[in-house]
Amino acid sequence: LGSKRARRRVVAYVESYDDVFFWRMVLDKFESDKLYFQIMLPTRSQHLERGKKAVLMEFLEGKTGRDMIACVDADYDYLLQGATPTSRSVLSNPYVFHTYAYSIENLQCFAGGLHEVCVAATLNDHFVFDFPDFFARYSRIVFPLFVWNIWHYRMGRYGEFTITDFNRMIDFGRFSFHRTEEQLGKLQSRVDHKLRQLRQRHPNAKASWIEVKADLLRLGVTPDTTYLYIQGHQLFDHIVLPLLERVCSRLLREREREIGRQARHNMQYQTEMSSYKNSVGDVKSMLKRNMGYAFSPQYEQIVEALNAAWPATSPAPLYSNNP
Repeated sequence: LGSKRARRRVVAYVESYDDVFFWRMVLDKFESDKLYFQIMLPTRSQHLERGKKAVLMEFLEGKTGRDMIACVDADYDYLLQGATPTSRSVLSNPYVFHTYAYSIENLQCFAGGLHEVCVAATLNDHFVFDFPDFFARYSRIVFPLFVWNIWHYRMGRYGEFTITDFNRMIDFGRFSFHRTEEQLGKLQSRVDHKLRQLRQRHPNAKASWIEVKADLLRLGVTPDTTYLYIQGHQLFDHIVLPLLERVCSRLLREREREIGRQARHNMQYQTEMSSYKNSVGDVKSMLKRNMGYAFSPQYEQIVEALNAAWPATSPAPLYSNNP
């Protein structure tokens, strides 16, 4: 009984509460006067199930197609290229869309947007740390080990070198402005030691390892961007967030010292400090709302996949360098 001119609803199931904002920002550009998206959490049971499995079950048991889609984290499923049942279900269905990077947390941690996160959290635009350079160097160190991790999963031997084992090897530890080179050097030594062990354990794996490496490069994993494909929780909570907190702490102290130098008397100092502290934001919250990923190749892959089903009403990205 609805009007013929009513907009068609497309239900988009996502994994968790944090995913709602991300996929809203992505899907918004595909809405038009003919269709809109309603982003929902899994509803198939009364037990508040969350995660990719719950989303896929909701999707598979319902009416598949252009009126209902699943929007999930890629995890390793994208890189495994059908080596597991879940990977096959994610990659083979044209109405299951994924992040291409490991998860939305990885995209939130896109290095090109981390300075802006610091500015949003501290209201201080002083450039004190080169995030893209750091994460490119970090990624180049862990890339060969990452290839080995994917190799084990593709070969069905993941129990020999699990994602947990990999995360333990690439943990950067407590970040220090004055010890960055030393810490990267220690990481390099730890990774090199593990690489020697893996080569000794699998002396006949060179050809297949090179094949996996070439395929990962084809899929978009480069030595400089490996951090976008490691486990999102590991990257967000144990690497990026601690790093941002140290950088933001330095920026906050810098701004507070500036206020102290410029204040003419104590009352002005107290008033200005109160105003500043009420204006700054929480680093973690700002990171969760970071949309710098709009400049990433992975975001372009998401848009391209969605555009195949619903041509975008506007070609403009979330951000644009054009005036």
